[in-house]
Amino acid sequence: MVDVAIVGGGPAGLAAAIAAHKAGATVTLLEREPRAGGILRQCIHNGFGVQYFGKELTGPEYATRLVREAQGLDIRTGAMAVGHREGALTVAQEGAGVYELHARAIVLATGCRERPRGALRIPGTRPAGVMTAGFAQYMMNLRGLLPGKRVVILGSGDIGLIMARRCTWEGAKVLCVAEAAPYVGGLARNVAQCLEDFDIPLALSTTVAAVHGTGRVEGLTMCRVDEKFNPIAGTQWHIECDTLLLSVGLIPENELARALGVAIDPVTGGAIVNEKLETSVPGVFACGNALLVNDLADEASRQGEIAGAAAAAHAGGAGRSHQVACGDNVCLCVPQQITEGATDVTLRLRVSAPLGRGHVVVRCGDTQLTKKAFAALVPGEMVHITVPGPAAGDWTVEARGINK
Repeated sequence: MVDVAIVGGGPAGLAAAIAAHKAGATVTLLEREPRAGGILRQCIHNGFGVQYFGKELTGPEYATRLVREAQGLDIRTGAMAVGHREGALTVAQEGAGVYELHARAIVLATGCRERPRGALRIPGTRPAGVMTAGFAQYMMNLRGLLPGKRVVILGSGDIGLIMARRCTWEGAKVLCVAEAAPYVGGLARNVAQCLEDFDIPLALSTTVAAVHGTGRVEGLTMCRVDEKFNPIAGTQWHIECDTLLLSVGLIPENELARALGVAIDPVTGGAIVNEKLETSVPGVFACGNALLVNDLADEASRQGEIAGAAAAAHAGGAGRSHQVACGDNVCLCVPQQITEGATDVTLRLRVSAPLGRGHVVVRCGDTQLTKKAFAALVPGEMVHITVPGPAAGDWTVEARGINK
């Protein structure tokens, strides 16, 4: 029996383990890969750690710092939580077989996975050369393999933008980045640094209409789409290429959460939590990209700290819970619940569509609790707003554009 079992050894899981240990809890961390660090190990570009460590780092450097801080803790690699039975996690571990791990509290830091081609229903053949951007990143950065020489990227998420630059650096020709939405899905800095700096074309309101090729991708039919993402007749054109990378969204890994009986938010794909990041199941916490897809690893680590400390204290269930509802122009918000009396609660939210300059307002009934102005409100960048004072009553959060 341990105090806290943590599932996932990425930036959120490692930060949770460190925080729980500092709070005096006994900790066991399960990581299914041979080494802890999560997806950061293959993210060799810089831009990590500015907020969390106060220094710009590459992904492997960020992961190494967390692993060093967690040195001495019970970190079990090659270990995967495959189920839950009678209050214990069922663990399959390389070299140790299958066993049960009993814990007083559980932190789910299982990360997320990429949306595959099968979820897109792209017509055409099924040749080699179609893969997710994250898998291409793994091939290049950890295996030294170039996925192709003439590349088209579908989706303008951050991984896709970064891989456009990475492929260019390694000598491949990135023909374009296509995005079905009328706006970019990734961070503005990645658009500037990864596309504009390398003169890589960006085609908005555009998608892949068909894939062509037998043994290997030979070309793509592209087309424009309307506001409902339906293909527009007569707008098709052909691109000759040998590789299609997909950067079309991330999905929180929550199979274990569902097995534990955790309530899932249909919008975020992650658990419904309160300000302590405790789920609907007392003693089970969620953080990082398993909770919601974050813009930065720094934010995932901060969530891990909150979840780890709360799991160590296991103070969940105290006080009445209130709801946090998404109002005008807000598509998702975490946490979805708050405990009565909680103070300085930070909400993380995304707007539904680009609003430009605007402000975010949090209300309790007709009472305005806080209001914050932003230079730009866009779906690709998460918004943080802290509500001061003790919580009481249900909240609504909304976003408003400001005309220049």
